[in-house]
Amino acid sequence: MNLSDISAKLTPRDLDVLSVLWDSDRPMTASEITAANPALNKNTVQPVLRKLLKNELVQVADIVYSGTVLSRSYVPSVSRQEVSLYRLSSEYRQLEKDVSKASFVSFLLKTEENQEKFQKDLNELEELLESYRQKERKSE
Repeated sequence: MNLSDISAKLTPRDLDVLSVLWDSDRPMTASEITAANPALNKNTVQPVLRKLLKNELVQVADIVYSGTVLSRSYVPSVSRQEVSLYRLSSEYRQLEKDVSKASFVSFLLKTEENQEKFQKDLNELEELLESYRQKERKSE
């Protein structure tokens, strides 16, 4: 599975189904997914689950009874954060010639209104940069 290629091609319906699974604390069948999100219907969820399964974004957790019928229950194979980061990265690559990484991060920091979160993000960035610098020194 190449998540960077796949995540850029996810439709809003794919993300709706994944969101239901991410928000659940247990595996879900197609009918449970439709019950959890009334905007979805079974005729949409079934093909979306097949696509997500084919692309290894979900996996079959178990075969369970749904009423009197055996059904597959699904769990996500990737996290919401992984998909979000790959989608953001894909979109950023399209803008890369106009916006540098430094200016993008600077803009994000400038627009942060929560001072506590700003400080936390800044500390994480400093640690990350120091880690990259140490790796660079070791490889020289």
